[in-house]
Amino acid sequence: MNTPVQAPEPSLKLGVIGNCAYSALIDERARIVWCCLPRFDGDPVFNALLDPSENGSLWAIELENFARSEQAYEPNTAIIKTRLFDTHGQGIEITDFAPRFFSRGRTFRPLTLIRRVKVLSGSPRVRMLMRPRFDWGRQVPSVTQGSTHLRYVGASQTLRLNSDAPLSYILSETFFVVDRPMDFVLGPDETLTSGIGDTARGFEQETASYWRSWTRALSLPLEWQDAVIRAAITLKLSLFEDTGAIVAAMTTSIPEAANSGRNWDYRYCWLRDAFFVVRALNSLSEVATMEEYLRWLNNIVVRSGGGHIQPLYGIGQEEQLPEEILGHLPGYRGQGPVRVGNQAQEHFQHDVYGNIILGASQSFHDHRLFRKAGKAEFGYLEAVGEQAFRVYDQPDAGMWELRTRARIHTSSALMCWAACDRLAKVAAALKLPDRIRHWRERADVIRERILREAWNDQRQAFAESFGGRDLDASVLLMAEVNFIDPNDARFISTVDALEKSLCDGPYMRRYEAPDDFGKPETAFNICTFWRIDALARIGRKGEAREIFEVMLKCRNPLGLLSEDTHATTGEMWGNFPQTYSMVGLINAAVRLSAPWDTVI
Repeated sequence: MNTPVQAPEPSLKLGVIGNCAYSALIDERARIVWCCLPRFDGDPVFNALLDPSENGSLWAIELENFARSEQAYEPNTAIIKTRLFDTHGQGIEITDFAPRFFSRGRTFRPLTLIRRVKVLSGSPRVRMLMRPRFDWGRQVPSVTQGSTHLRYVGASQTLRLNSDAPLSYILSETFFVVDRPMDFVLGPDETLTSGIGDTARGFEQETASYWRSWTRALSLPLEWQDAVIRAAITLKLSLFEDTGAIVAAMTTSIPEAANSGRNWDYRYCWLRDAFFVVRALNSLSEVATMEEYLRWLNNIVVRSGGGHIQPLYGIGQEEQLPEEILGHLPGYRGQGPVRVGNQAQEHFQHDVYGNIILGASQSFHDHRLFRKAGKAEFGYLEAVGEQAFRVYDQPDAGMWELRTRARIHTSSALMCWAACDRLAKVAAALKLPDRIRHWRERADVIRERILREAWNDQRQAFAESFGGRDLDASVLLMAEVNFIDPNDARFISTVDALEKSLCDGPYMRRYEAPDDFGKPETAFNICTFWRIDALARIGRKGEAREIFEVMLKCRNPLGLLSEDTHATTGEMWGNFPQTYSMVGLINAAVRLSAPWDTVI
């Protein structure tokens, strides 16, 4: 008699696999609960994260009489191994990965997901729940069977599952005894060029070798190396290598707080987030991601012609990302709405110009790059800088993308200053004295305005907007982009004021003023990491380390972070895995770690 397996409540105790073409999220029981194809912003063929009901879609290998599970990444790789044990102590191990390795002079990254099952002990019984759906769960595919494969046919795409497991049991979802290793290869409707077992085994070996070689080349801090490696791999997996775009997260509509309605689609490329990803990986001497991203960014810059640039685009440079609510999906834990698209593409967020130039400036100075930038690229960036100078003192939606309130945000003006400041430095590298003077003068104009108009004497802090009094964690970026000496009394006072107004213990919220949805309930992880950075810079390194250790404990069991943390429960909220949060982890570790020369 089959014992029903009760599905766990959706949570963010998830691992991510991917290959810079697509990704999938896997829960503690090795259930694939989220996977968009054919790319990050595509149709979620597995969507149980947002619809755990019978109408949802997932890929589960369920163990009869399930008792417990263990899960971990294969060290220094993007390969996840999950062990499931039943009440009799019998167990299986499931290995999940997306192939990525060098082959025939190029990076091989097919839209293929591989699952390998082996017996650990006893004669366990499993059943396969292979339930892909298309059109955001609205379309059940038709299924056809071949000798060693099943085809799942939809209106827009067809998936083929090649397997040496009994196909009849897969189709009927019947429990059966696992008495030998089994392999599953899910991908496009194409015939494999070699046997199923040989393909799965060879791809695993090559993929493990690729990731171990990649992590071996990282320049790591002495302390917290495992955490940094996991964060770096996660950031790499957020790269859509075909175009060079970097997604902010791999999910949509995970609420920023319970029942908050703050549900957004983050499967696109924000120029702000992408810059911070590139800079974090650069700090570990991983510059290939920057080179890929600069290909994408150059297209955006050239097409703008020196005019308005959106804060985000689709990963294929799509400008139009119309926001739509999908009412047929219940959402994460039933907490909708589920949104597709993002209205922020319509916003004016003036910090984007600084993020573009900050992201590109290293390419003028770094001699390791295959293609170092020169005067032609500088010309395009100068047009971006002129736009930054035109708008630095104009109201915008700000970096937090406020939908009903426009102000002259300090953080936007700050990044416009950074655009002019970095252009002066690039001009120096290119030996263009007239352009050095031009951009230095413009940077000085913006700097004087910020120091004068963003400072609030009553609060003894830099406020979130010119002439404002409300506080915002984003002003901590002043030190990070070298706008102000962190030992400046005004910056130290600002840190103190922010801690009093925005912190819940070690955690920091984004801002204090209510927005379109009221006051924020959860701490925004990147703000906590900005606080850590600021504390270290002003000489409070011991406190910074204590807070960093708290944030390390906030990670899920596989070492990943979402966007937000609830200060009381410690639970993760917001889209996942959040690149901004993983960036903060790397930056903090690099900032706080003891130097290598203390042990060698």
